Amino acid sequence: MKLSIIIPIYNEAALIETVLERVRAAVPADHELILVDDCSRDGTRDILKLEEKKPDTIVVYHDVNKGKGAAIRTGLKHATGDIVIVQDADMEYDPRDIPRVIAPIIEGKTNVAYGSRFWGSVEKMALPNYVANQILAWLVTILFFHRITDEATAYKAFRADVIHSIELKCNRFEFCPEVTAKVLRKGEKIIETPITFSARTFEQGKKIGWRDFITAVWTLLKYRFVK
Repeated sequence: MKLSIIIPIYNEAALIETVLERVRAAVPADHELILVDDCSRDGTRDILKLEEKKPDTIVVYHDVNKGKGAAIRTGLKHATGDIVIVQDADMEYDPRDIPRVIAPIIEGKTNVAYGSRFWGSVEKMALPNYVANQILAWLVTILFFHRITDEATAYKAFRADVIHSIELKCNRFEFCPEVTAKVLRKGEKIIETPITFSARTFEQGKKIGWRDFITAVWTLLKYRFVK
């Protein structure tokens, strides 16, 4: 089965080469990398120009900064694989976990698979972030009657026909609650597998903040009742 790896990128010149090297080393031979640059200003684009020449890679550029969700939506337009997974462009997540995350889909156990940081190992996550993640997972359980431990994980994988059948409207980090709500409303089952996670700070380039938590809560509530 062909794997499409969508990597939304914004100002990650210091890490993107390492991330791409580790992704390529970890994933099956039949894959494509879809790199969506969200109008980086730090030299990332110069690195991605070199990636355009590689046969397993598609590079797409946004002319204005639109957000992670918009970058993922752009990436989906170019995905041709049987399975689609999202990979962040930093080193918080270990690409060696990708085969484990997509295994339940390959084995036919589910159409949607998430990597759970809280079933695996979490390093350096700030307490407010931990609490916010627990609240979001609890909200999913309450609103959609489906127990998951990590709603906000970046490692989300889908059978291609499932994710392509969903109309996404997200622009920023609300991709996570929107896609979670919509796959559960479609009657899909999310299977989680343990992954490793090492958080970075805002000084190191972390971009999500407390306002995004408020947006995530509102998004889950909204899509519980609105298509």
